[in-house]
Amino acid sequence: MKVLLLYPEFPDTFWSFKHALKFIRKRASLPPLGLLTVAALLPEAWVKRLVDVKVRKLCDADLAWADVVFISGMIAQQESAHELVARCRAAGKTIVAGGPLFTLGAEQLPDVDHFVLNEAEATLPEFLRDFEAGTARHVYATAEFPDLRQSPAPLWDLVDLNHYASMSVQFSRGCPFDCDFCNITAMLGHRPRIKTTAQMIAELDGLRRAGWRGAIFFVDDNFIGNKRGLKAELLPALIAWQRGHRGMPFYTEASINLADDAELMRLMVAAGFNQVFVGIETPEAAGLAECNKRQNQQRDLVADVKRIQRAGLEVQGGFIVGFDSDTPAIFARQLEFIQQSGIVTAMVGLLQAVPGTKLYQRLRLEGRLIGRTTGNNLDGTTNFIPRMNRETLRVGYRNLIGHLYAPEPYCQRIRTLLREFAPPKISSGLSWRYFLAFLGANVRLGLLGRERFHYWRLLIWTCFRCPAHLSLAVTLSIYGHHFRKTSRGLLA
Repeated sequence: MKVLLLYPEFPDTFWSFKHALKFIRKRASLPPLGLLTVAALLPEAWVKRLVDVKVRKLCDADLAWADVVFISGMIAQQESAHELVARCRAAGKTIVAGGPLFTLGAEQLPDVDHFVLNEAEATLPEFLRDFEAGTARHVYATAEFPDLRQSPAPLWDLVDLNHYASMSVQFSRGCPFDCDFCNITAMLGHRPRIKTTAQMIAELDGLRRAGWRGAIFFVDDNFIGNKRGLKAELLPALIAWQRGHRGMPFYTEASINLADDAELMRLMVAAGFNQVFVGIETPEAAGLAECNKRQNQQRDLVADVKRIQRAGLEVQGGFIVGFDSDTPAIFARQLEFIQQSGIVTAMVGLLQAVPGTKLYQRLRLEGRLIGRTTGNNLDGTTNFIPRMNRETLRVGYRNLIGHLYAPEPYCQRIRTLLREFAPPKISSGLSWRYFLAFLGANVRLGLLGRERFHYWRLLIWTCFRCPAHLSLAVTLSIYGHHFRKTSRGLLA
């Protein structure tokens, strides 16, 4: 059986880093970890080929070669996924689909032969038995949350590592919190399930054997959901592993209560973590209460962010405007908070109602849903009728984005971060790609870009005040170039 594993294209989104990747001659930020894990769950005798459309185009020869096509994707990839499914159907291929996009919207793709939904470790084995017997059903779904100790290591030999800026691994699934706009708990549950330390070390060793020496993203939606397992086993093991394998920094996602645990932050930094994405959402207490973001309530969020930064973890932040409780003052409040906290990589999106969430259910009952979510955090759309005047919301959001990524306030945030941020314990070091990026930044940003005055001012300031952070200052400047390019359509 020849199986083609197909991963759709992303639009030009905040997290695609499409315009930044050009500086380091990479084609995509991350490989499709879910599909690589599915590949490892397929029969060993099957011949497997991966086409990540972010990296290379799907060719007619790929379709002619394949007996069956497995496709996965996220909501933001829906346009590309529809095109790929149509192309596979025209080629007469059997199509098997799974992943978040299809779990939340299978009814939108009638041309798919078989949906294998939820977590593949639970639903794929039954499908494979029926498929080989010629009795496969249209839909396979489950409410079961599988034991991750049975999850295999991804098949890294299916990808060309040279095309990607980072690699990815997964330690846990699930989140103990219950934010009403988030579909993670609907898909993966409240109880964080974890892999064994031996599994994680084996996956890291596998990446190293494959030749990887760069950054690795722990894709867990809340890496610290199971603190006991982290502090007692995984982090000490990662610290020991890094002693013999320096040059592989880690980054991840976590909730703001990370700031409460100095020992956990110390262990993470010692293990090689230097970035963490945190869902801040809003500095307004009413908004946090409305979306049940209880872990963020009753806090000095700016102080929490700075505590994490001082520990050696750069905070990347997620923010939302468009809550029912928001007033027109929210746009200035968000900008003020982001500038004060020094969160350089600040993703601000309009609230969208994702299927499967409590927010979606509430808005549906209220008759306020007006379309599908795009999954794109920076396209300026929402799929429900907001309480705020829609034009006020649109204009306020547009102005917020325009100020947020403009060169002067953006560089101010970089300086605010660098004043607080402790240099990372582990870094990838200087490579030829770093020098290419540095030269490219000096030309594109320092000579040709309208941000050139702010760029050189930032670099000179960094050289005198915190020279150890020069590479980070350049990297964040390149990110700013990407954010401005990505938001250009919105601002137009």
